[in-house]
Amino acid sequence: MITAYLGPEDSYSYLAAQKMTPSHVLKAYDSFPLIFRALTSGEADCAVIPIENSLNGEVTQNIDLLQASDAIVAVEECAVEIEHRLATLGKPERIKRVYSHRQALDQCAEYLFAHFPKAKLIAVPSTSASLEMIKTNEDAGIVGAHVRREGIILSKENIADCAENATVFLKLVRGAIDGSARTRKIYFSVTCPNVSGALIKLLQSVAAHGLNMTKLQSRPIKEARDEFRFFIEAEGDYSKLKSAVADISAAALSFKLLGAY
Repeated sequence: MITAYLGPEDSYSYLAAQKMTPSHVLKAYDSFPLIFRALTSGEADCAVIPIENSLNGEVTQNIDLLQASDAIVAVEECAVEIEHRLATLGKPERIKRVYSHRQALDQCAEYLFAHFPKAKLIAVPSTSASLEMIKTNEDAGIVGAHVRREGIILSKENIADCAENATVFLKLVRGAIDGSARTRKIYFSVTCPNVSGALIKLLQSVAAHGLNMTKLQSRPIKEARDEFRFFIEAEGDYSKLKSAVADISAAALSFKLLGAY
């Protein structure tokens, strides 16, 4: 069995993939669209993707990719604690360029401004990919505390702006949700008429079944200007929520079950 993840090895996605699919062969990809393509084509049996960070919020690209993919569903979630370290060749006071994934750069923004206000912040595909960019004492990267690389020195302290930092990952598979699956949460998307009170009416249908919403997000519908799709996560055992899902779907213009885990 093959699990696709955002590489290279030692990325946070790699840690999540190890945790969620310990018996699988882990295969690194350079981008999230390539991960979804591998899963859709059958090149990979499952995929592990980040969906939300406690500091920066949702990973919108992956939400859009999940919505756009046919017969791809989330069946498991896990949270990975994030501890960012500054990676250098040993003289951080000379840093002129800092490389890392965009999310990591954003999560360390206050530290970077305080210590390297003139440094250029450069986004790369993943945190571990930043190590390849450290060539001189003027280069630095932001990587996880677990990373080890010969010649690279990590800061002793966590440089994230908030120490309480975690990213939630989803395990994706091809197919449909098992109707008998016992779960803690369901995750779905809906659209509703672009009129006053339409969203409230739809959410009343959610509340009528006693579902506790743990997440409500909106994303613009690219092909329909000024219209939005809503992504909702709610607590519940999917095996006991058939009538609730049917009622919510009936109250919406469109409905898609994205996961149950």
